[in-house]
Amino acid sequence: MSTKLIRPSRRSLLKMTGAAALATPFLSIRAAAQTTELSMLAWYGHAEPDIVGEFEEANNVKFVPKYYTGGDNMLGLIAQSPRGTFDVILSDGEYVQQLNAAGYIEELDPADYAFDDFFPEFQKFPGHWQDDKLYSVITRFGFLGVAYNTDAFTEEEASSYDLFADERLTGKLGHFDWHLPNLGQMSLHVGNSSPYDIDEAAWEKVQEHTMGLRRQAGGFFDYGGTFSSLDNGQMLAFAGIGDWITGTLEKNGSPVRSVIPKEGGLQWTESFSIGKGSQNQEMAKKWIQYITSPEGQAKSADMAAYPAIVPSQAGWRVLNETNPAEAQRQNMVLGQRNAMDMIREGLIQYRQLPVQQSLEDWNDFWSDYKGA
Repeated sequence: MSTKLIRPSRRSLLKMTGAAALATPFLSIRAAAQTTELSMLAWYGHAEPDIVGEFEEANNVKFVPKYYTGGDNMLGLIAQSPRGTFDVILSDGEYVQQLNAAGYIEELDPADYAFDDFFPEFQKFPGHWQDDKLYSVITRFGFLGVAYNTDAFTEEEASSYDLFADERLTGKLGHFDWHLPNLGQMSLHVGNSSPYDIDEAAWEKVQEHTMGLRRQAGGFFDYGGTFSSLDNGQMLAFAGIGDWITGTLEKNGSPVRSVIPKEGGLQWTESFSIGKGSQNQEMAKKWIQYITSPEGQAKSADMAAYPAIVPSQAGWRVLNETNPAEAQRQNMVLGQRNAMDMIREGLIQYRQLPVQQSLEDWNDFWSDYKGA
């Protein structure tokens, strides 16, 4: 059987050529508009729609998050990942130096970021700079104190770490499962004004005091477990947390709250860096600029996953204009005694890595405490 070669006529050829020409611009537009994927290593909530949605839409970006709990977990995930895996890295402030020393983050240009909007205390935040070079930009912070069930205890009772030893809390004291905030609070309770810079005698005292609370402990919880055990009343008080957990529950009607006790509280700090070897550094920079803008800061303060205080005075003003109730609840109202005064009065100490012991020493003791 023979086949006949069919040649297109000049007219049909022109039609096909014209159709291809018409289609080409649309193909080019689709190619040019391809969505950029921006990988983020962070605590839960930072890449959720309430925080990143507007930025994604405006910049044709899609965040791809990897969530962790605790700085040690974060470092482990980076160490196990190829260079350039994470475009933006959210870390607790005390871990920035370790990220930098390990070569995990890029140097940043301070001129790219609105530090003039920040309170003076946060314009050159300790550990985020090295030799006058910037490696991370602080975005939010909060305080750790005594978290408690308001149906079970009064604010006055919760205004001392002594509450943790109350017999009514036997088997009802929860711990957020991370050694730094818990042991920092125990160190404050035994009288160390610099809770992470203590000699061996003071460290022994912290360990002894902490072990004395073991019969009180009802469990050691991750982020989700902390929420649920407070919400359902399984735990009536918690060590190692603050409003970043109880604030969300309180806004949803749960009878829980946090208070900074008379012995003082701790400050947790979160900041963004650009991952070493990121192929999307310009977009990563644009993201950090967005989240530290006044509007981005107001959004971050009221993040659905967990609220926070923000370092930008301009962000405070926007929050007071758009959400005055939350500004008041978090003590972020200018012109009256507020969260910044608590820092300036010395009631709050920065959470940091141990100075005179190794991080492994603290972690090993925490494992012993949990297993006792």
